[in-house]
Amino acid sequence: MQMNTFKIAALAGDGIGPEVMREALRVLHATANKFAFQLSVTQAPVGWAGIDTAGKALPDATLALCRESDSILFGSVGLPDRDPTIPKEERPERAALLRIRKEFGLFANLRPVSLPKALAHACPLAKERQGDGIDILVVRELTGGMYFGQPKKTEDIGGGHHRATDTMVYTTSEIERIAHVAFQSARLRRKKLTSIDKANVLENGILWRETVTRIGKQYPDVSLEHMFVDNGAMQLMLRPTQFDVMLCENMFGDILSDEAAALGGSLGMLPSASLGATTGGNTFGFYEPAGGTAPDIAGKNLANPIAQILSCALLLRHSFGLNEPALAIEQAVTRAINSGLRTGDIFSPNEPNARKVGTREMGDAIAAAI
Repeated sequence: MQMNTFKIAALAGDGIGPEVMREALRVLHATANKFAFQLSVTQAPVGWAGIDTAGKALPDATLALCRESDSILFGSVGLPDRDPTIPKEERPERAALLRIRKEFGLFANLRPVSLPKALAHACPLAKERQGDGIDILVVRELTGGMYFGQPKKTEDIGGGHHRATDTMVYTTSEIERIAHVAFQSARLRRKKLTSIDKANVLENGILWRETVTRIGKQYPDVSLEHMFVDNGAMQLMLRPTQFDVMLCENMFGDILSDEAAALGGSLGMLPSASLGATTGGNTFGFYEPAGGTAPDIAGKNLANPIAQILSCALLLRHSFGLNEPALAIEQAVTRAINSGLRTGDIFSPNEPNARKVGTREMGDAIAAAI
C-alpha cells in the first residue's frame, strides 16, 4: 500500500497500561525507523485517566481523536477499588471499552494463542498435553449477543427481591459476517474451524450452527466441526492441539479466549485485534493486550509488555498491511524470550539460563532486536 503517514490513537488507560504502552510505542517507532514508514501517534486519556482529567471514561476529545485516526492502540481500563464508586453505566469497561466497540463497528475479535517452546514450563498443562506446540486463533463475535441485547435491566419485584434480565440476541447477518472472518482466517492457517455454540439448549445456538454450516459450504477447503461450549472448555484443557481456529459468539468467546490464553503461559504474552469493516482496502482496528490493568503491580516495573508489543504487530498487519514489519516485531519478541529474558509472570527459578527482568528491560531488548 502507499506509504502515507499512518495515524494511531494510543490510549494507555489505567494501572499498568501506561507502562506497557510506553514500551510498545518504543518498539513501534523502532520498527517504523527500520522499515521507513511514517507514523503519527497521539496519546489520550481513557478509563479512570479520562474520568480524572475530563469527567468521563471516554472523553469527547479522546473519541474525536479515535475518529480522526486509522487505528487505536489500547492499554487497559478499570480499577477494582474505584469502579464501584460510580454508576455501572459510567464505569470504564461499559462507558469506554464497549462504547468504542459499538462506535466503530468492531465486530470481529482475533486472539492468537501460541506457546513458545521456550515457555513450555509456564503452561499449566503437562508437557504431553502440549504436543508439538499450541497454536490457536480464537475468533469472537464482539458486538452482539448477551452483552448488547435489549432489554437489559435490574428491577424490583417486591418483597426485597430483584430480577436481572440480560437478552441474548443474534441476527443472521451478524453470524454470517463473523463466520466469513473465521473461515478466511482458517484458510491462512491449517484449514480447520471449530464453531462453538449451545445448540442443544439455546435458540441462538440453533441459528448460529445453521448459519455457520451454510457459510461453510463456501469454503470447501476448510474442515468444519461444531462443538458445544462446555465440551469446548473441557477439550481446551484435555487436548488443545486439536484446535486451529475457534469461532465463538460474544460471551462464549470472552470466556474461552481467556481460558485458552492461560495455555500461552501468561495473559501478559497475548495480544488481540478487534476489527471493523474493510473499506477502500483499509481495515479500522482496535488493538489491545488480553490482560487487565493489574493495579497491584502498577508503577513497579514488573508488568510484562509483550502482549502490548505484539498488539502493535497485529496493528501493522491488519490495519496497514505491513506484514514484514509485523513479522519483525514478532521475531524480536521470540529472540528476547529465547535469550532467557523473563518478566515475573513467565519466570521460573528452575529454568536454566533464565534471567528475571522488568518492564523496561524487556522493552529495551525487544526494541534492540528489531
